Amino acid sequence: MYLFTNGPEWATGLAWVDVILILIYFIFIVMLGVKYGTSKDTDSYFLAGRGMTWPIIGFSLFAASISSSTLIGQAGDAYSTGIAVFNYNLMSVIVMVFFAWFILPFYIKSGIFTIPEFLEKRFSVHSRYYFSAITIVVNIFLDAAGSLYAAAIVMKLVFPQVSLMLLAVIFAIIVAAYTIPGGLSAAIRVDLYQGIFLLVGSIILTYYASVNGGVDYIKDLVAHGDYLMKLLRPMDDSSVPWLGMLVGIPILGLFFWGNNQQLVQRVLTAKSVDEGRKGVLLVGFLTVITLFVIIIPGIMSIKLFPNLDKPDMVYPNMILNLMPNVLIGFMMAAMVAALTSSLSGLLNSVATLFTIDFYNKMSPEASSQKQVKIGRIVSMIVLVIAVFWAPQIGQRFGTLLKYYQEMLSIMAPPIVAAFIVGIFWKRSNWKGAFFGLIGGVLLGVANLIFKIGTGVSLFGDIHFLLTVPIYFLWSLLLMIVISLMTSPPEKEKVENLTFRLSDFKKETEELKSVSLSSNYRFWSYLLLIFCLIILWIFK
Repeated sequence: MYLFTNGPEWATGLAWVDVILILIYFIFIVMLGVKYGTSKDTDSYFLAGRGMTWPIIGFSLFAASISSSTLIGQAGDAYSTGIAVFNYNLMSVIVMVFFAWFILPFYIKSGIFTIPEFLEKRFSVHSRYYFSAITIVVNIFLDAAGSLYAAAIVMKLVFPQVSLMLLAVIFAIIVAAYTIPGGLSAAIRVDLYQGIFLLVGSIILTYYASVNGGVDYIKDLVAHGDYLMKLLRPMDDSSVPWLGMLVGIPILGLFFWGNNQQLVQRVLTAKSVDEGRKGVLLVGFLTVITLFVIIIPGIMSIKLFPNLDKPDMVYPNMILNLMPNVLIGFMMAAMVAALTSSLSGLLNSVATLFTIDFYNKMSPEASSQKQVKIGRIVSMIVLVIAVFWAPQIGQRFGTLLKYYQEMLSIMAPPIVAAFIVGIFWKRSNWKGAFFGLIGGVLLGVANLIFKIGTGVSLFGDIHFLLTVPIYFLWSLLLMIVISLMTSPPEKEKVENLTFRLSDFKKETEELKSVSLSSNYRFWSYLLLIFCLIILWIFK
């Protein structure tokens, strides 16, 4: 292991060539964003003209999903607890298949701009306002601020004399330069390149970690059946108990991949349902690869860097200490690109939610150009708020993963329950959905307040993953009971917005005449087989 210091004094670990490469990379993505940033109307600004193909959707989703909690948080968690953190990705891949098969078609066919808009079509405007407001808050304080914080702490390792606030401001300006003028059309094109760069860079980094003793360490762990290499953990495991893996992670995964405006908005850009489905399955395959290029390198670092004070610093430490100059610059740029890519999607997501779900309701006669202008203003406001909140994350929550998990476990379950009951139960109505949403989040907030005050949750000393299904079932129960106690929904609230077995059977017959390479179900089965193989190997 070695650390380069032959660069500028203010850039620990980097040579001048690395600094230049990082600057060139950022200039490149800004110019690329500007090139595609010609959005003038709502369709092109918020949904890239609804004409994207599956490779662009897949890589864009992958780049956007490699957020602070994934790249920084999961590598750090692997360093602390082993391979169990990959269960989040493994179960999410299974959720992606479910989403692609059963939920995605309703989103695309309904012609929605936002996921809350679907709730209005299926239930009422009340549910739409609630979900939209919650999503905006989550995107600003959880995702946008988290991405800025992650990018800032990574670069602070390189530029230790620069404050977190200033670094957060710099990254905010870089992302704003191409996202705010160009909207999703610009962001999704930039994400395509950044997803490829990140994948290539991660593979290169894994190679250097392996040849520096990492692969021998992994072989030794596997040979001795060490718990670090076990996906299935006992119930008293502090990372991912097996029951939490089965009943908690799928709910969080369905929210992240099926209800998250930032990610699903990219799927809504698809020119057809089939293109959207294949894009989701592509990101499923790419997500499986994260085991080998994010999780396992994090475990290798236990051997390579045994005395790290902050697990969140694992990934940037590998880059600075294992890779040669030039590649350091490339990989630092690729890693920060992943974080800024996530932020670019978040900006457009919040702009879309506010403009479509709130502004258009207040000003229904607003022109397309006016809506785009409002979206740009909202993006600027979001960035400013995120910049000021980002430094608070490390001070108040300790680690990114803890921060992300704590908040998401409360917000996600009621929302997932509303979509599940809305799509798969025709009798559900707006009153059941709305009061179920409110009741679910109130229970979560009450539990959080009680936990802060006493140190123990309302449900006893249990893992947070086991609280997720409690929130979900409570919300689901409220939705079912209140729906049954009130009037059935109108016909237009159910027609073409709920699952019908006859439609599924009809599609099954139609797919019999489609070649395997073009059949999304074939790729779904293949993806699930890969997941089962990994689970069997690391059980």
